[in-house]
Amino acid sequence: MARYTDAVCRLCRREGMKLFLKGSKCFSDKCPIEKRNFAPGQHGKDRKAKVVGYGLQLREKQKAKRIYFTQEGQFRNYYEKALKWKGVTGEKLLQQLECRLDNVIYRMGFAQSRRQARQLVRHGHVAVDGRKVNIPSYQVSAGEEISIRESSKKLPVLELAKEFASHGTQPTWLEVDRDNYKGRVLNLPKREDIQLPVNEQLIVELYSK
Repeated sequence: MARYTDAVCRLCRREGMKLFLKGSKCFSDKCPIEKRNFAPGQHGKDRKAKVVGYGLQLREKQKAKRIYFTQEGQFRNYYEKALKWKGVTGEKLLQQLECRLDNVIYRMGFAQSRRQARQLVRHGHVAVDGRKVNIPSYQVSAGEEISIRESSKKLPVLELAKEFASHGTQPTWLEVDRDNYKGRVLNLPKREDIQLPVNEQLIVELYSK
């Protein structure tokens, strides 16, 4: 399956804002967007055209895709499912993205970024209700227990992630025991629980054309 292998900081520069894709680096002076807050490429400094209409809708979709590290086909499938469910389509779309296993690992503070959380899942370090799950896109459900497997709890990245997470806030829809590297999904997140710089209505408008 295709995946992005270039420098992720270029994605933040393309969107003109921090997407927090590199964990602690995003909060340091080493963050490229602090020094080069313009689009990447030879003409990045020169092209400052106003984005409106379709371009604005496209940028919102790209922003959401890049935050959650999903491919176009997968993102479109999330939208198609959200369209069939009862409720506000945009909110259902974000709820699916937020309930991805790699995102939940990140939200629980077991990884400094979603990309690192994805790696933890893919390498078999994560269990759901005691069963190993190595699919980052796995959709968690209310009541499920998410934990780092016993054999993986001494990984250095976990200790660094715990220290990093101690300075942030814990999502109200998750119950987390960071000392034992486990947590539980209390309920599915609502829109007010998802603090993202994304206007999901513009994404819905883009796909509904």
